[in-house]
Amino acid sequence: MNLPLKLSTMKSLQQLQQRAQYLLPLMDLLMRVYIAKIFLMSGLTKLRDWEMTVSLFTDEYHVPFFSPELAAYLATGAELLLPVLLVLGMFRTIAAVGLSAVNVLAVLAYYHVLQEMPAALQDHAEWGLMLLVIASLPSNRLQLDHYWK
Repeated sequence: MNLPLKLSTMKSLQQLQQRAQYLLPLMDLLMRVYIAKIFLMSGLTKLRDWEMTVSLFTDEYHVPFFSPELAAYLATGAELLLPVLLVLGMFRTIAAVGLSAVNVLAVLAYYHVLQEMPAALQDHAEWGLMLLVIASLPSNRLQLDHYWK
């Protein structure tokens, strides 16, 4: 490859990279909405039948460090509050890290069932990776945090 062609290719790649930067806020928003929907729906399901939720935390889920009722309250509260913050981009990093903790605890507490369901375990792994990406991305114009700095 001759030098002018290499320089032209490099310039084209740089222009493509600059254009892709405009998509980053949109991709971040789409990831935040996708993840938020998953956790919010789970929280609403828990809230719909509270007796069943407490029963599940008592008999089925094995959440370490917390009583079943306290774990049910904490998980439901986190699944209702943190997704809203995540979508708004308000305390986005805290919300993403909080949902990551909920995700990890869900896997640990329900691993005895999830280990036999590779697709469900894969879902949790993908959600965890997406939450890590969301937490590590810089603030952008589609987040309330961006305007508070």
